[in-house]
Amino acid sequence: MTAPFIADYAKAHVAPSPNHGERVGIDAPDMIVLHYTGMPTAEGALDWLCREESQVSSHYFVHEDGRVDQLVAESRRAWHAGKSFWQGESDINSRSIGIEIANPGHPTLPDFPEKQIQAVVELCLNCGERWSITRERVLAHSDIAPIRKVDPGENFPWNALFAGGVGHWVPPAPVSGGRFFQRGDEGQPVEAVQTMLGLYGYGIEVTGVFCDKTEGAVAAFQRHFRQAQVDGIADISTLDTLHRLLSTLPKFSA
Repeated sequence: MTAPFIADYAKAHVAPSPNHGERVGIDAPDMIVLHYTGMPTAEGALDWLCREESQVSSHYFVHEDGRVDQLVAESRRAWHAGKSFWQGESDINSRSIGIEIANPGHPTLPDFPEKQIQAVVELCLNCGERWSITRERVLAHSDIAPIRKVDPGENFPWNALFAGGVGHWVPPAPVSGGRFFQRGDEGQPVEAVQTMLGLYGYGIEVTGVFCDKTEGAVAAFQRHFRQAQVDGIADISTLDTLHRLLSTLPKFSA
């Protein structure tokens, strides 16, 4: 039987998962990673996260109606991120709080109910305040694992989270014409694209070659910050949005 614990978030109901371990190399989380469950029902997803055989878990689970379950104590390392990378770190599970949001996900991408999003905002604000997590460290699973993961998807309302005080965001530049870079392109402009993505946090090497990993990082960026068109092509809209995001980061705007 999985041992119970006291909820870290007062509004959460404890539904313990056996899938967790010790945080490695860090005492406190400094990131929040958002996921969608990607399963037909919330009940099935919650059951799976609480089964030892699944070997997956998250700290929190947010239902469509806004109810919040806590599966793993925040002091523990939940198993939600998998192979991932952000700003030089590869053990994202050890330094993050994972939040699963009940939603079937791709390919249908149903809307996230307003009550659910409000609950996510309140939960992130609470976790962020208690652990001093900065807004730009609230990320998508797809940000830390491009190509491999696409959740919570291009239908997730990051703008609504930002309006509520959660996450880093700027209004995306409209999709338009102009010069663009895509798979197979090479040269200094491609190096510049890769450098900007790396500065923001994406795991990408600066090679000057627009490879499949570069395309995946661009698509992940678009899925979070320029949702109108997710195609992995670094067009003017994508680059303008990325540049403005970088310019508003504390380390670049000071």
